Amino acid sequence: MSKKILLAVVGPTAIGKTALGIRLAKHFDTDILSADSRQFFKEMEIGTAVPSYEELNEVHHHFIQHKSIFEPYSVGDFEKEAINLLDDVFQKKDIAVMVGGSGLYVDAVVSGLDEFPEVDPKIREQLNQQLEEEGLESLQKELNQRDPEYYKTVDLDNPHRLIRALEVCLATDKPYSSFLNRPKAERSFKAFYIGIEAPREMIYERINTRVDLMMDAGLLDEAKKLYPHKELNALQTVGYKELFEYIEVQCTLEFAVSEIKKNTRRFAKRQLTWLRKNEAILWVPYNAEPKKVLQMVTDRLKTNFYA
Repeated sequence: MSKKILLAVVGPTAIGKTALGIRLAKHFDTDILSADSRQFFKEMEIGTAVPSYEELNEVHHHFIQHKSIFEPYSVGDFEKEAINLLDDVFQKKDIAVMVGGSGLYVDAVVSGLDEFPEVDPKIREQLNQQLEEEGLESLQKELNQRDPEYYKTVDLDNPHRLIRALEVCLATDKPYSSFLNRPKAERSFKAFYIGIEAPREMIYERINTRVDLMMDAGLLDEAKKLYPHKELNALQTVGYKELFEYIEVQCTLEFAVSEIKKNTRRFAKRQLTWLRKNEAILWVPYNAEPKKVLQMVTDRLKTNFYA
């Protein structure tokens, strides 16, 4: 092969990406890179569905709980570290596996980040003030007006992402999405996307079940420990924000859990919207026989990569 191959396992949350990634990594005798931005932080375990101790021991994983919520860590930082790690892995292996539900982070490794213009820091200050005074909904509405295309795919519950998009819109008077998907840097490897799909009803059922299991595993206690740091960017995520509101006696526990399920379902929908734009993804059913999936992957590799 003239190039190494990165197998990128993608799909909506709770669909089974971890299990498929491990299966592929064991089959090809290689490492796994996590591209799930929620799983980077060591203080967040239950609410991020970090692979179990047994799963982590089956295959060598990277970028799992390797940072603290108190450390600034951007998609740009991840891109650089992941590329450096892949250079090392590809010294010994022809194939590496990347698993993640964060489409932006996966795409950053595969094809590099988009370049954006410089933004006056005052614009960000104004948007942060708007968030504090008018709430998250005001940012959501403004982004929908200025860039409806990006509005459809962004995590609307993540104020950092909303502010980043809006500051570019305000600084350039152009949609944030107009700066996306421009020609990017060449990579020393080829990427092969493998997506896991299921009927929407099944995805939602799996999400609801996962949230219940998280609560049984102690997610509320985890949220209580993290509550004093709730303003940190890492904690602006589904599963924690809703429980913070319960801790502040803004709602009942039952309502908070129902909100976690609802917001996770919305997140899954946005994940699929992002992924459906990628026509190169090999989609496999969530309940397909493992041997059949491996055969599908092997056949595609032979056809598109080994030929």
